[in-house]
Amino acid sequence: MSDDQPAESVPAGVRAQILSTEHWSLLATRSLAWSESFSRASWFVTVVSATMVALALVAQNTDFGVGFQVFALLIIPLLVIIGVATVIRLVQLNGEDVELVVGMNRLRRGYLDIAPELEEYFITGHREDIAGIMRTYGSTRTRIPATQYVSSIALLVSVIVAVLVGALAGLIADALGAGLTVAVIVGSVAGVAALAIVVLLIVRHARRTWNRN
Repeated sequence: MSDDQPAESVPAGVRAQILSTEHWSLLATRSLAWSESFSRASWFVTVVSATMVALALVAQNTDFGVGFQVFALLIIPLLVIIGVATVIRLVQLNGEDVELVVGMNRLRRGYLDIAPELEEYFITGHREDIAGIMRTYGSTRTRIPATQYVSSIALLVSVIVAVLVGALAGLIADALGAGLTVAVIVGSVAGVAALAIVVLLIVRHARRTWNRN
């Protein structure tokens, strides 16, 4: 068959088989993306948990002295860097998931072009707009719900990163002799500011991803 031969000349069964192969490929890719998302978040939480145990042991042995401050000021920035990298990758994976859903919706429309009488049996979307994407995600909404951001793994990891940023800022303030009260205030402000910045970036990236479709 030549490249310029019209698609209508391809038998319906062959067209369905081609679409099905691509569909399974997208499903496999989406499964890998979800697996990576969960593994990255789990790995980060494990590293943070292990570090907190190490900090507790150092604090017990040094009575929260200079040794503890030095250790904390060395290890917490590393956790923040790892956390930021994790959030960035999780946001990318969320965007990739939306793109994969769009691709699968497009393939379902291809199935319906072959057999339009089967539309009533499809519970997932077959359009590429927000309503069609949300239907595939199991929602009847026609706009992006706030829970799409709040419940994301990227945001949950961002909360941990913000707490680490706040703890780091408080430790730095305390090390500079600012006093406990000032250190707590500085840490709280830094943590809230870090969380606000990360949430803003996540929302902007998500809206950019959804608005492309």
